[in-house]
Amino acid sequence: MKLLLIRHAEPDYSIDSLTAKGRVEAELLAHRLAQLSPVKSVYTSPLGRARDTAAPYEALTGHSAQVRDWLREFRASSFDPDKMRRTVTWDFRPRTWKPQSQLYDRDQWVTAPLLTDSRSAEIWQETKEGTDSLLAENGFVRNGPVYTCKNNTEGYILVFCHFGIATAMLAYLAEISPVLLWQGFCMQPSSVTTLVTEERVKGEVVWRCMSYGDQSHLWAAGERYSTAGLYPEVYDGRDTTSPKEWENQTLEGKSIKE
Repeated sequence: MKLLLIRHAEPDYSIDSLTAKGRVEAELLAHRLAQLSPVKSVYTSPLGRARDTAAPYEALTGHSAQVRDWLREFRASSFDPDKMRRTVTWDFRPRTWKPQSQLYDRDQWVTAPLLTDSRSAEIWQETKEGTDSLLAENGFVRNGPVYTCKNNTEGYILVFCHFGIATAMLAYLAEISPVLLWQGFCMQPSSVTTLVTEERVKGEVVWRCMSYGDQSHLWAAGERYSTAGLYPEVYDGRDTTSPKEWENQTLEGKSIKE
């Protein structure tokens, strides 16, 4: 079985939907995903940008995505002493988070001083339980360090969601601190991260990352990737993941708070 973690296409955060480019990305993604078979289950975040990314795929294939509230993003935020404001847990500058050794530990990262007022522990527990519940619905039951599955088969589970929560799911299944993935890896809009089951002993399964942030559906169509979610490659005076053309829109870091 393969688990596909799909980040929403380029977002318009001001209306919780997609930009014109994002709609193009979602259509190209839908045609690529429609080639996958068999698809066992499809899930989506309840937020508009994720649902609007899933919609072209649903229309093309007839699959109906199941909404899971906990997929709505990793909603933790904390006070950033460097920027002197609250920020989401994956947007700290390296000089701020790197000195805190707890952030490197898969179990202790939620105890780091930087995150003490962030609700990270609560949302991390919700994420772990949600991931296990989703996988159990598809026959994979957590049993200590592995998942047990009576009848593992080839196929696909699709999850349309967001960078923070998809990365947290990947970290949980890989048993590493999500901070290292949040800070060291970037899922671009409409990208697909694939985990595959590894069943070396009959009925005992672990999940292994097969590819991260794949955007081949864009490259194949000659569509340039979105820079939303990326800080400037070369310093240009801005400290934001929003593209320059978004300067009159709500910034990502301020728009996902609930």
